[in-house]
Amino acid sequence: MNIDDAGRLSMQELFRMEADSQTQVLTAGLLVLENEPTAADQLEACMRAAHSLKGAARIVGLDAGVSIAHAMEDCFVAAQKGLLILTRKQIDPLFRGLDLLNRIAETPEEVIERWSSKNKSDVEVFLLALTAAINERGSAEATGDASASSVEQRPIESENINREVADRVVRVTAENLNRLLGLAGESLVESRWLKPFAASLLRLKRLQYDAGKRLEGLREALPVQMLNEQLLHTLEETRQRVQECERLLSQRLGELEMFDRRSANLAHRLYDEAVACRMRPFADGVHAFPRMVRDLGHSLGKQVKLVVLGKATPVDRDLLEAFDAPLGHLLRNAVDHGIESPDERSAAGKSSEAVIKLEAGHSAGMLQITITDDGHGIDLDKLRRTIVERNLTNAEMADKLTEAELLEFLFLPGFSMKGSVTEISGRGVGLDVVQNMVRQMRGAIRVFSQPGKGMRFQLQFPLTLSVVRTLLVEIGGEPYAFPLAYVTYTLKLPKEKVERMEGREHFHFDGRQIGLVAAHQVLATKEATITGDELPIVVVGSRADTYGLVVGRFLGERELVVQPLDARLGKIKDIAAGALMEDGSPVLIIDVEDMIRSMEKLVSAGGLSAVQQDGDNAADKKRKRVLVVDDSLTVRELERKLLGNRGYVVEVATDGMDGWNAVRTGHFDLVITDIDMPRMDGIELVTLIKKDSNLKSLPVMVVSYKDREEDKRRGLEAGADYYLAKGSFHDETMLQTVIDLIGEA
Repeated sequence: MNIDDAGRLSMQELFRMEADSQTQVLTAGLLVLENEPTAADQLEACMRAAHSLKGAARIVGLDAGVSIAHAMEDCFVAAQKGLLILTRKQIDPLFRGLDLLNRIAETPEEVIERWSSKNKSDVEVFLLALTAAINERGSAEATGDASASSVEQRPIESENINREVADRVVRVTAENLNRLLGLAGESLVESRWLKPFAASLLRLKRLQYDAGKRLEGLREALPVQMLNEQLLHTLEETRQRVQECERLLSQRLGELEMFDRRSANLAHRLYDEAVACRMRPFADGVHAFPRMVRDLGHSLGKQVKLVVLGKATPVDRDLLEAFDAPLGHLLRNAVDHGIESPDERSAAGKSSEAVIKLEAGHSAGMLQITITDDGHGIDLDKLRRTIVERNLTNAEMADKLTEAELLEFLFLPGFSMKGSVTEISGRGVGLDVVQNMVRQMRGAIRVFSQPGKGMRFQLQFPLTLSVVRTLLVEIGGEPYAFPLAYVTYTLKLPKEKVERMEGREHFHFDGRQIGLVAAHQVLATKEATITGDELPIVVVGSRADTYGLVVGRFLGERELVVQPLDARLGKIKDIAAGALMEDGSPVLIIDVEDMIRSMEKLVSAGGLSAVQQDGDNAADKKRKRVLVVDDSLTVRELERKLLGNRGYVVEVATDGMDGWNAVRTGHFDLVITDIDMPRMDGIELVTLIKKDSNLKSLPVMVVSYKDREEDKRRGLEAGADYYLAKGSFHDETMLQTVIDLIGEA
């Protein structure tokens, strides 16, 4: 916090911030000291934290806070001097002192005097309890009292000794951060506009080159008797002007491409920094859990320790705030359901103290949080019996369920294996609540069990809620985005595999029947004819309620910057938010859970229409043909599928010689070729095509791993109309380039 920000805060607010920081230090230290009572570094840290709180409370005029912190400080000093060994008898009242300090810090300034008067007895009870606990230290009692009281003579300034110098922190509102991230996202989108613009200039360059060639052809076609000196001079001057235009255009195009790279790089860096501003270390959101697990274990007569790993893992601020409830529920579940009593653990050959691990880390572009306990795990036979007893399935079907399928029942609403109701569990508020909260954060949860050894819950979330990974599809001629966290499967279903039962269409997949719904009908968009023999389907929903949404076509995966819709619009049916595409065009992000409810209403009302359509006239239309020339099977198939999915007719050739034979004997609208190939490389192929009078107008695109400037220059000088480096190859870049060169299929 900077000086200006501090100056705007009241003394009570400053004390609240100090208390929040120091009580975290004390909590962490006490949890360590409970197992290692002579840990010198923790005793020192706790003593200094208590001393700092005492000084802060004195400055603010909180007498109760001064008394509590002073007593705690005396206790730690006695332990430092070896006059006291901290055990649970001292740790428990020390934790109660922390709770009191937090209550004092959270009390509004205008009612703090009333609070102090009303809760004076609580403070006195704490002081008596801690004094009694300290007095249980044995023969060194008198010496200990004298030594402990000497700490009052320490100057307050000592709290600054050896304190680490922290980074400067400036308080910024969440709204400001969101605006900053939104602007950074917009700059990222805007920076991508330059690439297609550069591609259009390449087309202009090609047209200009063709105009120059036609001018040369015009001169050669003119009769000799018409070529007087003035006409020759005019033609020569025109040719030089065209060449000068070509030179200037090439030069400016090179400058534009360089600016495009710099602009895109800067926009990416700006966006990454803006996202980083939203990040906080995982430890900030879970510091209260070790104390919670410890206290809960004691209340149940169990010895449990929580180990937090990956504390420095950066987590989105909004995610971190939303983690408290689901993670707390899972940890309480682990202590109550999973961890055995000390006697049971000893009988099983385990340590009497159980360990629960809470770990965070980044994996495959996702935030992964794992909760693992070393308890008894899930008794699968008991789980089977419970499922049958609750009439969730019959005994015959229960016997056939796999372990993964059995564990899925734990997430059903109201499902519990607890036979009795306690303050902690057995009330029917189970893992379904956790699953719903996780889904609201666009995450997923999985559970694994090792009977007798423990359980593991694995949660996955996007790295930030401001960016969402989506499946882009076309519905009614418009793009829509499905968050990938909600997509179960995607597939292309042959039309003949659609079955009709009781007026509804289904298909058989993964051992069950899945109902088909036309996406355009749910969203009330215009109906689009689905060409070809296959239906593009997005499968969404839970195992109990799964639907197959028939879309127009798949457009690929995208990472989109989430743009909240204007609040004045209210809640738009089936839509969660908006985003901008790379070309700046808007796209709507689907609210999948809302859409599932809409589909349920359509089904119950009997308002579904058939998803299959007979308007397949594509065969009667002339589609554009593309020849792909590459010696790599993988690259050939990738390019063939990308272009084929977009409607182009694609043929392939395995090297330059095959490509040359194919292009001379067939009709193509575009050739896409690699450079390094056996028998004939791509440069030779381009040169032959451009020298052939019948083929020279055929557009050629070079796609190569060689992205050096000289390789690009060689390709373009040979006559290639576009040069694409495979290092930056992705479906949208290539498809957009093909469209720029020859138009839609």
